Amino acid sequence: MADTAPATLASTDFNQCLLDLQQGKYGSEGGRDNRGNEVDVANATAISYEMCVTACGSGQEAFNWSAFSQEFSSWLLPWLALISQLPFGANEKLDNFISVLLAVGSPTLAAYSVMLTVLNSRWVAGLFHKLKYPNVQSAVRILSSLQQGPVRIDHSDPSLLPSLVVLPQNDQWWKGMRKRLEYTHTWTVSAATSIAWVFIAYVFTIIDSFTANIEQLVEVNGQGVGSVWLWLLPVVISWLQISPKCDSERLDEAFEETNMTAFVATSESTQPVLASSRDGHRAIYLEHRDGPLYTDERCTAPIFNYSRVFSWAVMTEEVVNCFRQASKRARNSRPVGEGQWVQDDHYDRISKANRTGTAMQVQEYCQYYPTMQRRYRWGSGVWSRIFVASLMALFLQWGTTGAALVIVILTPTQGLGCRSAAYLAYATISTLIWGLLLLSTVLAHYSTFTATYTNSESAMLMDDRSHDHESLRLRIAVDLSIAFRRFATVLAGLNALGILLTNIFQFSGFFDRCYCNSSVFGHGTKSAYNVISFQANDVSTMRQAWIGGVILAVGSATVFVGVLNLLINPSQPEEN
Repeated sequence: MADTAPATLASTDFNQCLLDLQQGKYGSEGGRDNRGNEVDVANATAISYEMCVTACGSGQEAFNWSAFSQEFSSWLLPWLALISQLPFGANEKLDNFISVLLAVGSPTLAAYSVMLTVLNSRWVAGLFHKLKYPNVQSAVRILSSLQQGPVRIDHSDPSLLPSLVVLPQNDQWWKGMRKRLEYTHTWTVSAATSIAWVFIAYVFTIIDSFTANIEQLVEVNGQGVGSVWLWLLPVVISWLQISPKCDSERLDEAFEETNMTAFVATSESTQPVLASSRDGHRAIYLEHRDGPLYTDERCTAPIFNYSRVFSWAVMTEEVVNCFRQASKRARNSRPVGEGQWVQDDHYDRISKANRTGTAMQVQEYCQYYPTMQRRYRWGSGVWSRIFVASLMALFLQWGTTGAALVIVILTPTQGLGCRSAAYLAYATISTLIWGLLLLSTVLAHYSTFTATYTNSESAMLMDDRSHDHESLRLRIAVDLSIAFRRFATVLAGLNALGILLTNIFQFSGFFDRCYCNSSVFGHGTKSAYNVISFQANDVSTMRQAWIGGVILAVGSATVFVGVLNLLINPSQPEEN
């Protein structure tokens, strides 16, 4: 044995090991059947783990470049190419690269951001649905599109936002912003080709699994790989349908150019002036804050929508409330100023004469008082949307990865082995990353929102001890938010690398060794065994498991896309 050990470590031949065992070369111990029961070595179709290491060595079977290149190019490369169809949009290449790592490292986060974006858009449309006021349709589309940016409302002048909503001079602002945000990131020849390539490759994977010699496909096959990557297909298709406005340069240009046309009411007369003629303050703007707390929020790649859910919802709530109050007063035929209601020639149109007034009048018309905006701390219904988006994301993640687990675990030797443990770790870490980033977002919004009001009138009523206690809580929240985000990002990079290495190891035969083939993780070293010769019932069980895995993976992806299509493109309010 000592003379042959180096050779077996370099290139293991399990069939020869079983033949040697059956011939009694290693004594009468170590023989197993395909259920792990001890049998006479002459009748053995499997070998115990301990005997496997002794007889075959601890190395892998010989590397086959032809098999590796064929499997890699057919079953993994199409998925890697499809990653390029994910929406990016950040100025920095590093930010786009991190968005790729987050998507591959945490499919849960990628699916969560997709579903959350659709639910947010539907929520906005629902809030505006019954409102009758000019520009409501444009407001829905603009607010939905601004989920990809760190959008804020300027509270320095309480007449800025009401002026934007009420004044007829700002109709051009709403039309201009809507037009600039109507560019699309949608279906292209490249995207369609990539999706078709992946779909065809997955179909071929399934066909090969059921038509080729199944013993040749047990260790190196695309069934598990195709299932564990299948989440990418519905995510890419969903983003192409949503068409997120994530180009950071175009977002900046849209605000820079459109805000130059914004008017604001004055306290002296009913004649508004251009906001740009007074100062640099605008009602709605993009806030590119410095500091590690706002790193993800600044990045316009749609996967980072998770980091803007609370700030965007709060901003949207304020805009909607202004439109709601204006619509309510217009429905009661109340003009902004002190004059009489002027009926327009078109009965369903609000005359511009009814929408003119001083700064105080437009503010009163919208019932807009920034000191009261603390009530919009999280945004209405945001937690229910987070719950639904989380549920669908976890369903897609564990549906596709669960399919890969079913396929691998029920392939002899049945049980938790290297391949299935790697898939289980991938999905678990993916879920952990999503959880950490969601918690980081909650802490970041809590600290930012609370800090905004520490100098408000209500904060002035606190004594020094209460103020110090509040400051300590804010610092802890900020530090934890940054720590969770950084840890999750690093973890995503490692998880993305881990799943790539897992697939490469599977195709190269690295997992085709005694330890992995014996499912030691599941059985333990004493009870583990390596099935080498497959029986008819093994083949039947494998085929059933693989059919179930395909149904689970495809079904999960189909349900995700189906639910998204039920929610996408909600009915828009009628333009007044």
